[in-house]
Amino acid sequence: MNRYIALQKIIEVGSFTKAAEALGYTQSSISQMIASLENELSIKLLTRSRTGVKLTIEGAELYPFIERSIIQYRAMQEKANEIRGLETGIIRVGTISSITCHWMPGLIKGFQEIYPQVQFLFHQGDYTLIPEWIKTGAVDFGFITPAAVRDLNTIPIKDGEMLAVLPKGHPLAENEKVPIEELTKEPFILLEEGHFSEPINAFHAAGLEPDIKYTIHDDYAIMTMVEAGLGVSILAELMLRRTNFDIVCRPVEPPIYRSLAVGYKDKDSLPIASKYVIDYLLAHVNHLP
Repeated sequence: MNRYIALQKIIEVGSFTKAAEALGYTQSSISQMIASLENELSIKLLTRSRTGVKLTIEGAELYPFIERSIIQYRAMQEKANEIRGLETGIIRVGTISSITCHWMPGLIKGFQEIYPQVQFLFHQGDYTLIPEWIKTGAVDFGFITPAAVRDLNTIPIKDGEMLAVLPKGHPLAENEKVPIEELTKEPFILLEEGHFSEPINAFHAAGLEPDIKYTIHDDYAIMTMVEAGLGVSILAELMLRRTNFDIVCRPVEPPIYRSLAVGYKDKDSLPIASKYVIDYLLAHVNHLP
């Protein structure tokens, strides 16, 4: 195949010398490759003149087939690179704690049954950090809410309800639904999510302001503080599954929802392994909790 590529470069630049420089060969090596190819085909492919190098009539008839062979060879190399990427790739994902806990174990298990050598590297952040990591290339893609980002491509994944989190025995725990204005009368523990917060947006949309006493970056720490009677909070229903905290969770009135999406900078530049993970996620989205 190197002989075909050498011939293509000679035609492109019109010179054996320039082709040798471009491909990193000596001029004699390029001449030997072309001579070997002509001997194999029993056809003279090139003629030299003062104006440069040109294809012979026979060479011009054969050259389109050589070009197609080069295209197919390069396509085969690209596919081989993709396959190697799937065999040994490292997938760097920006994620939030609820997705890390409740989505990723099942997704990873299913994906690694198909591609067992692929590795996952998680960066756990928030609605500010994850988009920045995507933009700087620290992660290949991340889970974000579309309303919190600009200048990124997003694919909607799933909407989930957010619930009021109350100490056990709290008067509001007796309600089937907790009016949002009632939560403003209690010390509020806010989950730090960067520059965007669904609960704060919901309070403001109702013309209300919560009495924020604590701002914490960890859902489980918030549940511990609510359990201790230090305040109330609003957390994603997904995060409140399978917990052992002595707390009560109730829907908020009006309801609050969180929209989740996969965010990335440019899908064409994504590593092949990350593309396959996104496709796998979209194919199994209905199985996500």
